[in-house]
Amino acid sequence: MKKNEKIILTIEDIGVNGEGIGKAFGYTLFVKNAIIGDTVEAVVTKAKKNYGYAKMLNILEASPYRVPAQCPVARQCGGCQIQELSYEAQLSFKTKKVRGNLERIGGFSSQLLDEIMEPICDMKEPFYYRNKAQFPIGTDREGNIVTGFYAGRTHQIIPNTECALGVLANREILECIVDFMNAYGITAYDEETQAGLVRHVLIRYGFKTKEIMVCLVINGDNIPHADKLVDKLAKIEGMTSITYSVNRENTNVIMGKDIGVLWGQGYITDYIGDVKYQISPLSFFQVNPIQTEKLYGLALEYAGLTGEETVWDLYCGIGTISLFLAQRAKKVYGVEIVPQAIEDARNNAKINGIENVEFFVGKAEEVLQEQYEKNQVYADVIVVDPPRKGCDETLLQTMVQMEPQKIVYVSCDSATLARDLKILCENGYELTKVRPVDQFPMTVHVETVALLCRKDQK
Repeated sequence: MKKNEKIILTIEDIGVNGEGIGKAFGYTLFVKNAIIGDTVEAVVTKAKKNYGYAKMLNILEASPYRVPAQCPVARQCGGCQIQELSYEAQLSFKTKKVRGNLERIGGFSSQLLDEIMEPICDMKEPFYYRNKAQFPIGTDREGNIVTGFYAGRTHQIIPNTECALGVLANREILECIVDFMNAYGITAYDEETQAGLVRHVLIRYGFKTKEIMVCLVINGDNIPHADKLVDKLAKIEGMTSITYSVNRENTNVIMGKDIGVLWGQGYITDYIGDVKYQISPLSFFQVNPIQTEKLYGLALEYAGLTGEETVWDLYCGIGTISLFLAQRAKKVYGVEIVPQAIEDARNNAKINGIENVEFFVGKAEEVLQEQYEKNQVYADVIVVDPPRKGCDETLLQTMVQMEPQKIVYVSCDSATLARDLKILCENGYELTKVRPVDQFPMTVHVETVALLCRKDQK
């Protein structure tokens, strides 16, 4: 296959970035904006030895799963990769993705997965689910202030104040800020010159409390005429916190380390189940609270706690899973490498009156090994919710040595999940339940919860 060669192919799968995958004469091509079931005419834009990339020219036969995008800029924006794929087909794709990785990487048999794999947890309303959005602020070619989202793999802003995944309040807030900037000559940040003041707007929304947070990320120490902006924003129903974050660095990191309060308090509150959380501009908090409640409820169900267990929650973040587990466990220990997250976790335990939890700052693999070897700690249940790269090999070894009765593995990457489950199942554990959770509809991402039991405990 050569560059600029035209080809006709049928799309059979979806890649990690949402591209359609098809084969022509055994050669794999990734085609942007094509979905499973499409037959397309495409032109090769980049050809490597075993695979290449192509641009879709025409849809010769539309997939039976193709639907109109709800968002008019879905193709340009980098946020929704598969909005033109029907929701039922998205769920099928994600289920096959998890199952395929468990078979291919984990080595688990199709027969076993038929027995233990449970149906994917879907969403009744797969739009307007995000409780957090970060909007870049910039200018268009005519010098007008714009906000929206970056186009895929670029820093070109696609103007859009009505994201189909975000909450409806976003539009009013963003229009208010842009009007303020225009009225008082407040400049937008320019990445090339590093000049201009306003870089991003962070908006958080409490789905149960209806509280709203707005945080402006600025390239300076203050916002001129901030009182005028506060007057406008404070009138929006639910507004609870208006803050700013100072970020003068030439970096892709959005938030700065210093937060100032312009109005209200420095946080909002929201609930997952019956547990209350304080959420600051810098807090990590799951962006889909509806599915998060299902996800953590599933982890709690798999743990099968009776009130007598000692549980370790590794990669615990701000204690979201830890506090869920503590409602039914004797004692929960949480471990997280980010000090601010542990500070939030301790505060969240305090405001909920939960006293049977203890949190440690550090790398999960180091803290657990030290506590096991020096203090002879043990666990009846270990819950892990690692980043995309999965668990450190040392951590897996320590978990095996501790011999918990159950391991509940929550994963955002089914490939590294499959790799880690294979190791655990080669060392005394048996995979007994697996369930995908559609945490991020309209994207290729899928969460998975897996339960492992010690073979001698069955």
